[in-house]
Amino acid sequence: MNWLEQKLSDITLIAFDTETTGAYPLGDEVVEFGAVKWRGGQIIDELQVLVKPSQPMTPFNMSIHGITNEMVENCPPMSTQIQKIRDFMSDGVLVAHHAPFDIGFMTVEFEKAGLPFPNDPVLCSSLLARRLIEESPNHKLQTLIKVLKIDGGTAHRALDDARACLYVELECWKRAGEDKTLAEISKLQGKELKWADYVLLKNPSNLIQALALAILHKKDFDIVYDGGSLKGKTRRITPQGIVRNPDGDYVSAICHIDRAQKRFYLGKILDFSS
Repeated sequence: MNWLEQKLSDITLIAFDTETTGAYPLGDEVVEFGAVKWRGGQIIDELQVLVKPSQPMTPFNMSIHGITNEMVENCPPMSTQIQKIRDFMSDGVLVAHHAPFDIGFMTVEFEKAGLPFPNDPVLCSSLLARRLIEESPNHKLQTLIKVLKIDGGTAHRALDDARACLYVELECWKRAGEDKTLAEISKLQGKELKWADYVLLKNPSNLIQALALAILHKKDFDIVYDGGSLKGKTRRITPQGIVRNPDGDYVSAICHIDRAQKRFYLGKILDFSS
């Protein structure tokens, strides 16, 4: 049966979540991965992996998820765990809450390890909730947990958030109609989230590749930007992260002129050198 023709009763759902050392792939890293596997009305398997990042986490980042440097001091690096994670993700339909964030980080980890991406697009429980859970004041995971009276466990821990994401997805599917196919659910979601769209290190764009390497190696970068007070002139930036955005992809960077963090839309970068 074609992937898109399957219904909820036909599939295994794999909800996953990441906790990270910061906001941007490459510049920041995954510190915890959690996933739950669901089929036939019940969770049939789960995976939780804590990993030690290459750099200590800041107090601000630790305050978000509660994972401390001491907790991961003796944990293995991601490079030794990524195959286990990829294997767990291989036999079901993937779903995440605010999926582009998690896809972005995991795509980079798969790239670094030379592993293939999952074949199929990812469902996003956040996008579906916006369409189907209209009584919620917003569609953050913790808000939806309260609105739907879900047992959310510990907020901002990967396994508990993955489990909550699963329950939000199931509620969305219930409201849409459990006889809906994956094609219909994907259409209702409004956006198709493909792994290939989040590739950075091997992106076909020379600009994205160059920015990705600058971020990875923490190097400065010169751009000619079609905007701002220095329109058309060279400015030096320290790129921190590349954001794939429906309104236009951009790099978040420190501009050396005024030492401020700014967005530079990739479509407006006229020239560059690293």
